[in-house]
Amino acid sequence: MSSTPYVMTQAQARALLGQVDVPQILRKLFRDLAAGQAVQPAQQWVEFPQGAGDFINYLGVLAEDQVYGVKTSPYIVRDQGPLITAWTLLMSMRTGQPLLLCDAAELTTARTAATTAVAVDALALPQAQRLAVIGSGAVARAHVHYVKGLREWKTISLYSPGLQSKTAQERASITGLDPRLEIADSLAAAVHDADVVMLCTSSAKAVLEPKMLGKPALITSISTNAPRAHEVPPHSLDDMDVYCDYRQTTPGSAGEMLIAAEQHGWQPSSIIGDLPELLSGQVARPDLERHVFFRSIGLGLEDVALANALYQLRN
Repeated sequence: MSSTPYVMTQAQARALLGQVDVPQILRKLFRDLAAGQAVQPAQQWVEFPQGAGDFINYLGVLAEDQVYGVKTSPYIVRDQGPLITAWTLLMSMRTGQPLLLCDAAELTTARTAATTAVAVDALALPQAQRLAVIGSGAVARAHVHYVKGLREWKTISLYSPGLQSKTAQERASITGLDPRLEIADSLAAAVHDADVVMLCTSSAKAVLEPKMLGKPALITSISTNAPRAHEVPPHSLDDMDVYCDYRQTTPGSAGEMLIAAEQHGWQPSSIIGDLPELLSGQVARPDLERHVFFRSIGLGLEDVALANALYQLRN
């Protein structure tokens, strides 16, 4: 039996992702976690000497599909800005042989945004109408793609400081994501009266103070490789109902949770629910009497599940 894995390029992964229902694959994954049919260890952080960067390794097992996988992602410090890449290795639990080595850039973008979409569908009020998006990169655009059909949004407002220097054509590529999308001139304008605020940045520091919002809203946040990266102030967790992608691993990696626990007395036990619990009906939807915060760090299982789906389509 050949031990050489099938190597999938970024372009091949992008093409195949268009053939699969990414949010539905992730919903099944989280239900499998709830049912004990999947294993998600904590992510592993390997720091380079002299602050030169790090590797984050995300692992996971899908018992039903008999696959094990690991995504490894370096954050390499450079004068011109950090270099971040990612590759996912898929291995058979039947033969012990490698099946797939996939450039994970497209997987990372898709699973990050689709996980947020699954959370928005589970946590946002059914009557939510105003969506705010902070960020304009590939991950932010993917968020819009996966979330735009989840509610009857009346407005989609997007803000990113970098857009002010973009050309008219580049700005048009953003507004072309959906007819309802408009580019806001400021963060305050973007989040004004928002029902859902999606933070889709690569910032290592807080970009939104929840107190600036005029009414209770669902706030979603993602991760970057920067140590202890966070998009909301750590002290704000005590004033919100907190949910996450997976309570067994997220509090040990999410920057604002680590800092809040160390400096502000916040406890991981105050997390109300995670996606496995939400999708299996173990916890109820929030009533949004105050802000709801959803934090995703990205699970190895998400990459493994998508890589496995693409591997099945490779021919």
